[in-house]
Amino acid sequence: MSTVIALLVALPPLGVLAMVLLNLAVWPRGRPEGAEGSNAALSVLIPARDEEVNIAAALRSVISGSARFLEVLVYDDGSGDGTDREVERVAAEEPRVRLIRGGPLPAGWVGKVHACHRLAAEARGDVLCYLDADVRITGDGLARLLSVMEACEADLVSVAPRQEMRSAGERLLLPFLLLTYLAWLPLPLVWRSRDPRFLVANGQLLAVRREALHRAGGWAAVRGAVVDDLALARRVKESGGRVVFADGSRMASCRMYRGLGEVWNGFSKNVFAGLGARPALLVVAVTGSFLAFLAPWIALPLAIAAGAPAVAGAAMLGIGANGLMRAVLAVRYGHPPVGVLLHPLGAALAIAIALNSYRWHRAGAVVWRGRSYPVGAGTAGR
Repeated sequence: MSTVIALLVALPPLGVLAMVLLNLAVWPRGRPEGAEGSNAALSVLIPARDEEVNIAAALRSVISGSARFLEVLVYDDGSGDGTDREVERVAAEEPRVRLIRGGPLPAGWVGKVHACHRLAAEARGDVLCYLDADVRITGDGLARLLSVMEACEADLVSVAPRQEMRSAGERLLLPFLLLTYLAWLPLPLVWRSRDPRFLVANGQLLAVRREALHRAGGWAAVRGAVVDDLALARRVKESGGRVVFADGSRMASCRMYRGLGEVWNGFSKNVFAGLGARPALLVVAVTGSFLAFLAPWIALPLAIAAGAPAVAGAAMLGIGANGLMRAVLAVRYGHPPVGVLLHPLGAALAIAIALNSYRWHRAGAVVWRGRSYPVGAGTAGR
């Protein structure tokens, strides 16, 4: 019996460590010189709702970059602050920036999805690059993104920007967002397999070819999707397109949420829907996270107290694997040391958020950006 327990304590964290190291080795990061010989016209599109404090910096990060672009369009989705004034101030300096004023949200649409739909209708480019207002593009960020699209012959590329973490809650939990990408699936399957079940996507920074978007049915095909990035990527893949998920740490940065409350609510909105709103997958995800990230820490003191050296040794091996994994990510992505040291607490909170996400969706609706959206098995962004 102790041998079985020892294996359960040691193998999951070792397996996750191996998966993370494999994915880090093959994850595309793009070339700073950009795509060679690409003549595709690029439209940068920003859906914005109450983004007065963010929008000007987002626009200027695009304008000052090295990539050539045709236009930057901002859809003001019924903001109650000065988002429109900030856009107009930048547009007065840069004629390629244009504000689109939104109207009422049509029935059956999620706000961000409708904003993306309207932006696509207004854009003139062959490649549509969607950017959240809290994302800051690096100097060669769009060039890198386009080089990934060219090198991988991709129809849709989304990336994971470098996450800025300033509060204690952000430092504890946001590294687990990166682990959801790296720990559970060999990432090359996303772009090498045509199977839409092998999929990772992030709508914070996402580029799609116009023709691929059209083949997938456009944003209207995912109009009710709460997790819009995965839903669109799945449609592109199902329609025969190639989807790539890239390391965006050199392309962009983002302060996704501010404080533990926003992290809790934002992840609660996404986690269960991102699992296809399937309880069985939630059970697998929670069980896997517990075994890989928490079980060794719990098992070590229990094994010492019970005089079980084999289990104690396995627990120490699992803790070592967790520590090495978090250290590698901290060095590569600048994760704060406190999050690494408090790894078990962060893991416990991440599991609690997953369970809360299920509770929210069982209630039949999620509230986000001042709007309430019905959810269910058919809904599948930030």
